[in-house]
Amino acid sequence: MNAMTRRIVIGTAAVSMAVSLAACGKAGDDKKGSADSGSKTKIGLLLPENKTARYETLDKPLFIEAVKKDCADCEVVYNNAAGDVGQQKQQFEQQIADGIKVIAISSVDAEKSAAWVADAHKKGVKVVAYDRAIVGADAYVSHDNEKIGKLQGQAVLDALGSKAAGSNLVMINGDEKDPNAGLFKKGAHEALDGKIKIAYEASGEWDPKIAGEKMTAAISSVGKGKIDAVYSANDGMAGGIITSLSNAGIKDIPVGGQDAELPGIQRIIAGTQTFTIYKSPKQLAPTAAQFAVNLLQGKDIGASGKTDGVPSTLLEPTVVNKDNIESTVVKDGIYQASAICVKDIAAKCTALGIQ
Repeated sequence: MNAMTRRIVIGTAAVSMAVSLAACGKAGDDKKGSADSGSKTKIGLLLPENKTARYETLDKPLFIEAVKKDCADCEVVYNNAAGDVGQQKQQFEQQIADGIKVIAISSVDAEKSAAWVADAHKKGVKVVAYDRAIVGADAYVSHDNEKIGKLQGQAVLDALGSKAAGSNLVMINGDEKDPNAGLFKKGAHEALDGKIKIAYEASGEWDPKIAGEKMTAAISSVGKGKIDAVYSANDGMAGGIITSLSNAGIKDIPVGGQDAELPGIQRIIAGTQTFTIYKSPKQLAPTAAQFAVNLLQGKDIGASGKTDGVPSTLLEPTVVNKDNIESTVVKDGIYQASAICVKDIAAKCTALGIQ
């Protein structure tokens, strides 16, 4: 083979290699296109904060499990905003940028989230409002939040019995940016107003530390021996409130909560918390997951009604006290009796038949 022939052969090989590499590049582009199409089977889940234990321990895993059951090829992309509205906005926008077409979001700030939803719709993205209503969402699932407040208020009155009319109540409400907090508050006032004196009221912002500080301020304002009961909008804050009461030497007064968190259940058994509200995540998460999958697949959402024009399903809450722990959170498999009945309260568990 002469030099010219060798140059031709080498040149031809180089061209072939270039074509091959170009083809590989094309294949890589196709692969990228496949990944993009994969985003069509992704569902976003954005939860608002991690100070309330239920979001990480119950809502997240149950939602993921339910999505997989309804759509084996679907993947859940999860973020928690840690109570930061700016961070949640960034997470929401990033999921849209990543090509996710359905996002289930429990908003940090519902008013601001409504604008995000409107922008998402312009990009063909559908939104499930998870447990917290958002104006303009494509679907909404929660519990009857005003009813929850009424149940909480009535449970406080029931705990006080005939002494309610002459009692002083401290109310520590949820974060005012959360629309549910307003509904809990409204429902509670409907049950309480005119039947008990509300001696002090403030927002605990869903933060146990802040709630404890507000309780300390209430003790100073109302007087140590003049507080007869405490309404706490959720269990997390109830923990901070009960610590504050204990530090002030106040005990044996009704304290309510919500969410049926494990520490709340344990405090009910111990006798430092009176009740909680059980909103079964075994109903909430699967319903939200079904809505998300149906929206992704272009099916009928399957909602049972509408809330402010948004297709919605509102689930029934339950008051839990020491008498029905076994028949609610234990029976539903939310907590094992062995996880609830730690050493300090084991004897009380046995007495209540929790096993």
